[in-house]
This record gives sequence, structure tokens and C-alpha cells, in this order.
Amino acid sequence: MKAPRARAQDTSQAPPAFADDIEAFLGYIALERGLAANTVASYRRDLDQAATHLAAQGARDWRAVTGEQAAGWIHSLSSASYTVASLARKLSALRSLAHFLVRERFRADDFTALLSGPKASRRIPGTLTEEEIARLLAAPTGGDARALRDRALLELFYSSGLRVSELAGLLLQQVDLEHGFLRVFGKGAKERVVPIGGKAIEALATYLTAGRPHFVRSRTGSQLFLNKNGGPLSRVMLWMLVKKYAKRAGLTKNVKPHGLRHSFATHLLSGGADLRAIQEMLGHASISTTQIYTSVESQRLLEQHDKFHPRNRMVRP
Repeated sequence: MKAPRARAQDTSQAPPAFADDIEAFLGYIALERGLAANTVASYRRDLDQAATHLAAQGARDWRAVTGEQAAGWIHSLSSASYTVASLARKLSALRSLAHFLVRERFRADDFTALLSGPKASRRIPGTLTEEEIARLLAAPTGGDARALRDRALLELFYSSGLRVSELAGLLLQQVDLEHGFLRVFGKGAKERVVPIGGKAIEALATYLTAGRPHFVRSRTGSQLFLNKNGGPLSRVMLWMLVKKYAKRAGLTKNVKPHGLRHSFATHLLSGGADLRAIQEMLGHASISTTQIYTSVESQRLLEQHDKFHPRNRMVRP
């Protein structure tokens, strides 16, 4: 099955007349705004794709792009099989570039001012129950180095609510087992302190003493979690490990690494934790991002009420 034509432009390079402004913009968001490398790479692909389309429509460079031409690019994407989130990101990349050009006085107007695009729906994230989490965390059995590593990894994942990239990038010096916290550098290189619980501290201490030394090689750095060659565990490997142990635990849900982060937040909220405290631990810039977990908790309460309240059971056939 062939990919949609619009998808084929995703990896195209911007025409030379457009490329310099893209490079200047990407340098700005990377150095001054501190956006993550993955975000910068996504913006590059989106803007290269936009530039290729706009040049074909007669625009000589970014400073000559009209609102109609920009709207034409957005419209051209509607027939491709992009998700709403991808379309929203592409429009965000174009808008950010337009704002940058105005800020730097490369052009007087914002050619994206009248553009509208799809709004990504805020989906309730998938979570595991406390019983399912317990089964997952118990899945790495045995006392060998790999089992000790994987048990510590899963315990820390659930105990801290870290993003996958944050967990994979943890260094030894970021872990303070004596006081029970991590120092994490999240999105935008922002540092936050994240507490870790007793079970995770115990599993980490055992791994550091009896597990990690077995993975260390001559070129091993200070990464916390190591692979069999002494290098850091990749995000892909973390993904595979979560999938492996979810299957071993007999979980029928489509368990993803981010699901442990969602479960962490949801279980804290249901236990009575303050939403602002959860926001700080997750590293959300805005409380509105964290508030999605109130929807999760509300949905759980509705399901429990529907299932167990006697006046609901009476109307069931």
C-alpha cells in the first residue's frame, strides 16, 4: 500500500531560498527556548515539507509567503492519513516560524494569523489498576543482574512518573537514595526534584550493589540503567521491557511505558494527592495538562457508582 503523496514530502529538504530562515528559527528554539532535540527535528521536517509545497505554489521564500498559500498547504494535508495531533503540530511549527520572522523583523505581518486547524482532542490516558501494577512489578523474577535491573527500572518508573526519555537518560549523580529523590531534567532542560518511594529505593539499592556492576564495561559512563554491553538502555529497549513484562504478568491491556506515568498520576490523585504537587512531580508547565487526570478519576468514580450502587443495579436486566 502506497503512502499518501503528502507523506512523501515529510523527508524532503527545503528549497535553498527557504532553508536559511528555517535554520535561524531552529537555532532560536533550540538555544534560546531550550526545546528538546526531538521537537526541533519534528519542526525541521514539518517546515521542510511546508517549504517544498509553498515553493511549488510560487512563493520565492518565507518572506513572500501569503496567507492563502499557507492555507493551501494546510488544506493539502487534509487528504493524507495524518493524525489530528500531527496536523496540529505542523500548524504549530508554521505559526512559530511566522512569529519568529515578525519578531526578527524579517517581515511585518504574520501570514498565519487567519489560519485555523484541527484541535487535538484531550484523550483520557490509559492506566493500569493498582492490582495490575502489582502484577507488572512482580514480573521480573530471579536474582540475576538482569532481573535486578528490570525490577529496579519498573519500580522506579511507577514510583516517579518519569517520562521514558527521562528514565533512559538518568545518571548516577541524579539519584539520591539516602534522601529518597531524583533530580530530573525534563522538557526545555528544566530541572525538578521527584521523590521516590521505599520499594523503589530498595530495588535501586539492590541493583546498584548486586546488579549494575555486572553490566559495567571499560567504556561505561555514569548512566543508571545499562544494557548487556555496558551502554545506556535506549527508549526502544525500555519500551520492549515494559511490553515483555506486561505479557509475562498476563495483562490483556495494551500496556505502554507512558501508561506507568499515567498510572502514577492517577493513583496519586485517587489517594488524595494535591493536583499542584502532581503537576510538579510530572514536570507539566501548565496545570491544565495535569487536570486531565481529574477526568480519569471522575470516570472511575462513575464506573464504580454505576457498578455498585443498589439503585443502579435494580434497573439492570
